[in-house]
Amino acid sequence: MRLLFLGDVVGRAGRRAITENLATLRKDWRLDFVVVNGENASGGMGLTGAHAKGFFEAGADVVTLGDHAFDQKDMLQSIESEPRLVRPLNYAKEAPGRGARVFSDARGRKVLVTQVLGQVFMKRCFDDPFSAMDAVLRAHPLGGAVQASLVDVHCEATSEKMAMGHFCDGRASVVVGTHTHVPTCDAQILPGGTAYLTDAGMCGDYNSIIGMERAEPMRRFITGMAKGRFQPAMGDVTLSGLFVETDDRSGKATTVKMIRQGGRLEAASP
Repeated sequence: MRLLFLGDVVGRAGRRAITENLATLRKDWRLDFVVVNGENASGGMGLTGAHAKGFFEAGADVVTLGDHAFDQKDMLQSIESEPRLVRPLNYAKEAPGRGARVFSDARGRKVLVTQVLGQVFMKRCFDDPFSAMDAVLRAHPLGGAVQASLVDVHCEATSEKMAMGHFCDGRASVVVGTHTHVPTCDAQILPGGTAYLTDAGMCGDYNSIIGMERAEPMRRFITGMAKGRFQPAMGDVTLSGLFVETDDRSGKATTVKMIRQGGRLEAASP
């Protein structure tokens, strides 16, 4: 199975890059399943139902969220009616939606998609991500209940993402980090057969401060004072993410490759 994961989509420019390019990438790269992290797609904070719909129409099979899952209030209703939206697994138990679901690709192969929030350096203390992930993976074994599985680890600390990668090794097809908007260069297949990348980066304008226009974040760093809201940068967008090919029988990864398409970073393709 040929899987593509695209990192945090930031603002209008990031949305446009997805809606204008994903269908072509899906065809040219012969993708079977596409997951997009969309939690910063609407104004840089959260995701609206309408913008999620645009991603699905462009060719995304699943959209994951993150710690800003419900910053856009209409997501409280949208996630209940749209099963292709996946919120963090260890979010508040009363939160709407689900943190893990099984989907099918065009050939009927089962794909588990789940997301978990880290605890280190995060603004809120979420439930233990490791015990939450363990229960989901035990219920959906590779080569049995599902033919592939993808784990989106939404964390601040690289060490916590790495720990989750090794914790899931051999039990998930892909473990990929999101949240920091800065791509790492450690794509690899772990000893147990799990494709891993510490952070997929963002789908946004890299001539920015993690996707935001530079002036306001710079002012806050220099003076410690806020003057206005963060605004998503609107320049050329780089689509950043991870391409993984898996073996249908075992569900384990056979190929892993970082993706940088267009914009300011070097382009790549499978």
